[in-house]
Amino acid sequence: MKRILTKVLKPEGFNIGFNLGAVSGAGLLSHLHLHLVPRWQGDTNFMPVISRTKVISQSLSKLYQKLIAVLK
Repeated sequence: MKRILTKVLKPEGFNIGFNLGAVSGAGLLSHLHLHLVPRWQGDTNFMPVISRTKVISQSLSKLYQKLIAVLK
C-alpha cells in the first residue's frame, strides 16, 4: 500500500502505526490493525484545533478510483 500511495499521492513521508489489543479499536483481545497516513510538508492546519472541523482536500470517491486503477 505504501508503494501505491506513493505512486498516486506523491507524499513526502508517512506516519505508520499499529494498534494492538482489545482497547485499541475493536474490543477484540488479539486485535491488530495498521494506520498508514501519507504526509506532506506543512499539511497540518488549525481547523481541528480551533473549530473541531476536519478538512478533506480531495474527494474520497475520486481517490478510491485512482487507487483501484493502480491496483488493477
